[in-house]
Amino acid sequence: MVTATGFSPSLHDPALFVHTSPRGRTLLLLYVDDMIITGDDPEYIAFVKARLCDQFLMTDLGPLRYFLGIEVSSTSDGFSISQEKYIQDLLARTALMDERTVETPMELNVKLHPTDGDPLPDPTRYRHLVGSLVYLAVTRPDISYPVHILSQFVSAPTTVHYSHLLRVLRYLRGTITRRLFFPCSSSLQLQCYSYATWANDPTDRRSLSAYYVFLGGSLVAWKTKKQVAVSRSSVEAELRAMALVTAEVT
Repeated sequence: MVTATGFSPSLHDPALFVHTSPRGRTLLLLYVDDMIITGDDPEYIAFVKARLCDQFLMTDLGPLRYFLGIEVSSTSDGFSISQEKYIQDLLARTALMDERTVETPMELNVKLHPTDGDPLPDPTRYRHLVGSLVYLAVTRPDISYPVHILSQFVSAPTTVHYSHLLRVLRYLRGTITRRLFFPCSSSLQLQCYSYATWANDPTDRRSLSAYYVFLGGSLVAWKTKKQVAVSRSSVEAELRAMALVTAEVT
């Protein structure tokens, strides 16, 4: 149905479909039975919605407010995205017994090992929480690094790993209203920044690559990833980080 209305699948995301005409471009993002339609051709958007209503039982919820746990708010200056309700639900499921907050999601220069602490009797809770944090990092780049570190221990988490996981949750409790803002006045200049920590992992000595991508002044993409091989110098680690940006962004 989507392709019948003139959309073409994106080469970068199988859930994204694009329609281009002299009047502008229309984007359709589809996930199971949830859909976003946006663009600068309101006549074509109305046509697509009418065709979809003819074929399926669907409800037009109006301007975008909430999508898959992501909250969207817009003003004349731009729009912002956050997951405040998602964090509230996550904290409620965790049922932390105190109201403490912390200033940072992870202590500086922490090196976690697989053998730290005692194995958790049931790792299910740890795995569930880490999985939730992975999705939360969609709008919270400030937890990207600690979530990357903690996700390495999901197969056999320990009491020490769990304590660091709770620290991330306490950090989120104190920063629950933070959001990403995308101003209308932002330029379309793309800037990429990469970074590498040489031999960061104390177990296998592999380095860590990270990058951030800005469109004008807006942060639009970020990633933290362990390098596939051991780098023999900090320069080699930095080059591998730059190669990651080149492969995934350009």
